[in-house]
Amino acid sequence: MRAAGRLISLELRHNAMPLMLPLIAALFWLTTYRKVMAMPPLWNVRAASLQMNSVIVFVAPLAGAAAWMGSRESRRRVTDTVSITPRARWARLLPTWAATTIWALVAYLGCVAVLYGATARQASWGGPLWWPVAVAAASLPAFTALGFAAGVFAPSRFTAPITAIAAFFILVVSTELIIGSHSYWQITPVVAYAWDLGADPGVATFYPFLPDLPIAQLMFLGGFTVTLLGALALTSEGARALRIAAVGLTVAGLAVAVTAVMLAGTGTMDAHGMIRIPALHDAADDQPVRFTPVCSRTAIPVCLNPAYSSYLAATAATLEPVLEQIAGLPGAPVRILQEAAAYKQDTCQGPGSRVRSGTCSPNGVEINPGSPMSGGSPLVYRLLLPAQLPGPALTTAQMASQTRGDGWDMVRNFIGDGPGASPAQDAVTAAIIMAGKQPGATATFIQNGQDGTDAGRAPGLTTGTPANAAAKRFAALPASARHAWLAGHLAALRVGQITVAQVP
Repeated sequence: MRAAGRLISLELRHNAMPLMLPLIAALFWLTTYRKVMAMPPLWNVRAASLQMNSVIVFVAPLAGAAAWMGSRESRRRVTDTVSITPRARWARLLPTWAATTIWALVAYLGCVAVLYGATARQASWGGPLWWPVAVAAASLPAFTALGFAAGVFAPSRFTAPITAIAAFFILVVSTELIIGSHSYWQITPVVAYAWDLGADPGVATFYPFLPDLPIAQLMFLGGFTVTLLGALALTSEGARALRIAAVGLTVAGLAVAVTAVMLAGTGTMDAHGMIRIPALHDAADDQPVRFTPVCSRTAIPVCLNPAYSSYLAATAATLEPVLEQIAGLPGAPVRILQEAAAYKQDTCQGPGSRVRSGTCSPNGVEINPGSPMSGGSPLVYRLLLPAQLPGPALTTAQMASQTRGDGWDMVRNFIGDGPGASPAQDAVTAAIIMAGKQPGATATFIQNGQDGTDAGRAPGLTTGTPANAAAKRFAALPASARHAWLAGHLAALRVGQITVAQVP
């Protein structure tokens, strides 16, 4: 062991990896750190993005450097000289691979420390997710083993660049083969959860981050690494016991890797957007995460998951003009509570599948609120933030614009709007919405009977109709007058006993 330690120490000082560290640091900053720091300060989002981007950043430099080190003896034409040493070839090669891997792990852990340290200062709730970090870390020995094996088996000055390019494209192309949440290709280490979702802030916030897929990925990467190292031992000269051990090591590694791929193929996306693998799943992970919501001081409190506390001020300011008008009315909600999203994969299977008409996508994901938008006693209205949906990070103005539409839907449900709504209900609903909109937007709604967000919801509010005139009258009243009238007539309005002429 002491001799092996000295040999590894020597290889650490004479390794190609230190020369690659500035390149890796630059690539990490350019393609990972800047991108991740531009995302919302949510641990789940940044951890998943760290896993995907860091794996892509490290694969080419690591595979290339390892291939260069693996072909060193042949390039320097010292194969005959070192073959007469008393140790087997595998014992000579293993420290070189280990030194390359150690340099890679040191660089990666430094990158993780910087990114997670910055996130810890910005995140308002939760803690680091370590499964994505572990999967990316386990991919590094696999990359170095792949490159090292290529350098040993095909020693050439061209092996390193070819291996680096090939490893990068194989990794990237593997994601193109993922079809649905049951795909075997989700074993690739760039996948943190259902690949079809992209960077979705709604995953692993209200429910725990499932370790099912990361466990399978760790099994695959470990088995893949052991298989390659065992294959190196098979080609080494040495005692018969060493060859038998190498065969056993190779077979065991290959069996573990194949088992992991088969397990990944049994995975399905659950209702919380995570990959569930039955053989690896723990039912305790299905329990929702407990948290104390953060609430605004508006007339009707707006309460969000503490992870989204940075969105509270914008959300409350967007909904406040509407909430002030309905607060205290009979049947009005006592709280606006953020809801978890529910996910459903489009399977595109069966005789009635839409795939026959070309409208079904096997990678399509349907996202809806996880429970009815209103319910309970006293009444609570549930809100799905636009920031919970997949896509690029929203600015405050963009999120406010989309959230405003949810507030209008709440008013429509509260008053009784819908296909069977009376003209009076349409008029009152439109008036409340207009009174809560920004100045300058009222005329558009009154003239066209619609707005840019919810076109066609009030078809009777066209120019010249009695409902249009009633909406104008009611919207022009002082807020106190509207509130007082609704307090006395809301029950009759909901059941259709109020006519347009009776709207003040």
